[in-house]
Amino acid sequence: MPEYATRFADHDIDLSVLCHLTDRDLKELGVSLGHRRKLLANIAELPVTSSARPKTMAPASRDDAQRRHLSIMFCDLVGSTALSTRLDVEDLRAVVAAYHRCCAEIIEREGGFIAKYMGDGVLAYFGYPQASEHDAERAVQAGLALVEAVPGLETPANAPLGVRVGIATGLVVVGDLLGTGAAQEQAVVGETPNLAARLQALAKPGTVVIAPGTRELTGGLFEYRDLGTVALKGFDRDMRAWQVLSSDAAESRFEALRAASTPLVGRDDETALLLNRWEQAKAGEGRVVLLSGEAGVGKSRMTQVLLECSAQEPHARLRYFCSPHHQDSALHPLIAQLNHAAGIRRTDTDGERLAKLEDIIAEATDRIAETAPLLADLLGIPIGDRYPPLDLTPAARRAKTLEAPLTLAEGLAARRPVLMIFEDAHWSDPTTRALLDILVDRLAVLRVLLVITFRPEFVPAWRDRTHVDLLSLGRLAPDQCVAIISHLTGGRLLPREIAGQILDRTDGVPLFVEELTKTVLKSGLVRKAGNAYIATALIGRTAIPETLLASLLARLDRMPETRDLAQLGAALGRQFSYELIAAVSELPPALLERSLERLESAELIFRRGAPPDAEYTFKHALVQDAAYATMLRDRRQRLHGRIAAVLETDFPEVPKRQPETLARHCAEAGQTEKAAELYIAASGRATAASNNVEAAAHLKRALALVATLPPRAPRTVELRNRIMVGGWWWSA
Repeated sequence: MPEYATRFADHDIDLSVLCHLTDRDLKELGVSLGHRRKLLANIAELPVTSSARPKTMAPASRDDAQRRHLSIMFCDLVGSTALSTRLDVEDLRAVVAAYHRCCAEIIEREGGFIAKYMGDGVLAYFGYPQASEHDAERAVQAGLALVEAVPGLETPANAPLGVRVGIATGLVVVGDLLGTGAAQEQAVVGETPNLAARLQALAKPGTVVIAPGTRELTGGLFEYRDLGTVALKGFDRDMRAWQVLSSDAAESRFEALRAASTPLVGRDDETALLLNRWEQAKAGEGRVVLLSGEAGVGKSRMTQVLLECSAQEPHARLRYFCSPHHQDSALHPLIAQLNHAAGIRRTDTDGERLAKLEDIIAEATDRIAETAPLLADLLGIPIGDRYPPLDLTPAARRAKTLEAPLTLAEGLAARRPVLMIFEDAHWSDPTTRALLDILVDRLAVLRVLLVITFRPEFVPAWRDRTHVDLLSLGRLAPDQCVAIISHLTGGRLLPREIAGQILDRTDGVPLFVEELTKTVLKSGLVRKAGNAYIATALIGRTAIPETLLASLLARLDRMPETRDLAQLGAALGRQFSYELIAAVSELPPALLERSLERLESAELIFRRGAPPDAEYTFKHALVQDAAYATMLRDRRQRLHGRIAAVLETDFPEVPKRQPETLARHCAEAGQTEKAAELYIAASGRATAASNNVEAAAHLKRALALVATLPPRAPRTVELRNRIMVGGWWWSA
């Protein structure tokens, strides 16, 4: 964009500065929003500079040494001695420079760090200074890319170059600064770098050879040739090695990821009950299962098993998710489900949104003219002159709106069995609970199984119905926890003292067992030895995180490059869209997608759909809490303030349709008067729809905020009076 060249020059911005520019910097330079997005996207794609120097790092002190689990690569240029005998020294320099540039581009593209150039050799780390859940995989991908790319380089050698690569993965100490000036390097100490160097020497030209630790971590992601056990100089034992042939097919990766999932343990009776009730529902005897349990005990895992078992059967599937941030937003789970099922996007016109809604209604019932206006009104879709206007009192409109989704459920059940799942009912709004009151009674004669999950503090009103089962998930017995640990360790035994600490501190909660075991396996406290793990350090009270929160924070700390994004997602809520986080984060699209993919790969978030229409959900509310809890109050306020500003400018429908959402962010941002104003507006909307319980909750939040303002200030008095006027009916 040449129109900005002069502006960049006036501010001394050259290529070395360009890659560090942010959206705010470009805005201050007077770059328009559209051009800012394009520039940032292009900056993210800038190639490695021709200097091909190792990626720069902040100076480290000698106290910065860390215990790390790294994948270390040694790459050697084949035949460099022969090249030196037949080439002029300047031509040889050009050959080595081209080789180094190629290594830098590929290794840095795969997330590696070039620690040192050694003439015709390159030493690279994967996992330092920034860790990734897939460091071993990235190291192997880089190795394969190098053996493919280097022979294609055009150099004064006038012949294809060749490389050989050795990769090993294991525990090292890294971070000590050795040497000074240009010779300074981040040293790594341990068996792993020596093993990688020996494997590189073992490799034939054009091949990648890996150690056992790397082979285990990469699983079925690649095709291998087993080289058997080999004798390596300097090692007192033979070592098994593999040559990596190629990347495997995408299907194999999917199977590998599925195989890595933790199986359901200790829930045979509960699973049998769910499947039995599903059979009864398919036969026409509607059933309801109330699935109760504390956070992390496995409620969502149980519903997932039910979904998997029924996947091959013809049926309709309706899933609803309650949100802790929408407990006073009437029918939020239904609105979200309808938008998702219809595939409605913010960019759709009103006509397109209405047509999509009509399509999904038609799949369930012929009563489109009766149902569509009500659901369109719920979703904020204008009906124009397509249907007669809804001339109803607020109470009548509420009653008919609650009837509309029941009409859909009845219509679907007449065509095929229906599996309905309501997750996290303890976060449901009062109107959704009123809908469930009607639904639970109505479905007794329908081909419907309704599963409602909730935490123990929620007391359902439907427990005494004859077609309702209450299923409480308790904590697991020690032997069942051991089974989870054994699966995660691949059958290898943990040291008795470490396994005992896991059992004591997780107290039988499956999620706690899983997460804490993962932390132990990645922490360096243990290393593999045959069919067991052995401790590599003395075990103290701080050796293993005391709580699950500490475990989750430890996982976040291993990904500092994505920590800010995880915190932003936590501030947005349990669920957030790609569109919203992109607008708030101001990150280049390519970088944002990569960062979200890393969080997803680390199993911190799950994704539904593909960007830009993707929706993300934290794996567990506790994961969100952990990310949010790491932020200082000032940072939280700034984030919520930025979110509020983006919602107002880029998502104008939110203040209109869900003012309580904007109010929450304003309140957290310290914008007290504005938050109170929005809660008053939310109360007015709820009152107009005859959702009086939600209306009262909004006014009470507004009143609590006003109580923090100077009591005699004119604005405070005004807000307090408006609250009293609006809430006369619930304060009486």
